[in-house]
Amino acid sequence: MKLITLLFLLLNFLFTPITTANAATLSDNIYQQRTHPSSDGIGKSYMGREIAKVMGHTGAGWLERPRREVEEQPSKIVSALNLAPDDVVADIGAGTGYLSFRIAPLLTDGKVLAVDIQPQMLEIIDFFKQEKNISNVEPILATLTNPNLPSASVDLALMVDAYHELEYPQEVMQGIVKALKPGGKVVLVEYRGENPLIMIKRLHKMTQKQVRKEMQAVGLVWRETKNLLPQQHLMVFEKQT
Repeated sequence: MKLITLLFLLLNFLFTPITTANAATLSDNIYQQRTHPSSDGIGKSYMGREIAKVMGHTGAGWLERPRREVEEQPSKIVSALNLAPDDVVADIGAGTGYLSFRIAPLLTDGKVLAVDIQPQMLEIIDFFKQEKNISNVEPILATLTNPNLPSASVDLALMVDAYHELEYPQEVMQGIVKALKPGGKVVLVEYRGENPLIMIKRLHKMTQKQVRKEMQAVGLVWRETKNLLPQQHLMVFEKQT
C-alpha cells in the first residue's frame, strides 16, 4: 500500500507545473538575459554561466533509481562529509531526500534540514519520513531567492547536482552563508564540466574553476576538492570567520 501511495504522488506531480512565484526582479548588475538561450537553459546567465533548467519533481523517480549507487556512488559523499553526531546539515535542493535519509542516521544528536522550493518534493520527504521511521529530517520550503534557514544554525550545507539549477544563485548562497555557523562549510557536488566524455547535458555540468569563482563572490573560501566520485567533483568551501 505504501508503494502504491508513493507512485500515486509521483504520477500526480507529473502534471503539476513548477511555479516561479516569489521570484526576485532581474538585476542587470548580477544577471544577464541571453538573446539566444540554450534549449537546456533558462536564458539567464550568472558570471558567464548560463543557468540550467530545473529538473523538477517530475524527475523524482530518477533520483530514486536503483542504479544510482552504482553510477554515482553517493555513499562516498556521505562518508566524505566527516559529520559529527550533533551536526545540523542543510541538504539544499534535497529533492526526494535521497541524501538526507542517508545522512540522518549519523546525526544521533543532530538533524538534516531538507530544503527544496517544490512542495511536491517535500510531500515525498514526509512520506519517506513515516515509511523509514526517521524523525530528524525536517522539510523546509524555500523560495527561489531564500533558503529560509535561521541565522548561524547550520554546520554544513550540502548541494548535490543542484547549484547549477538555482535561478538566483547569488541570493540563495548569501542566505546559506548567513545560515552557517562560524567556520561552517558548504559542500558542492557537480558533474565535471572539464570532461566532455561525461554524458550529462552541458549546462548540468560545472567546471571547478567556475564553481570556485562563484563561491568566492559570496565570501566562501575553497578548502579542497575530493576526487573520489566517478563523474563528479566534491568541492569543500568554508565560511570566513
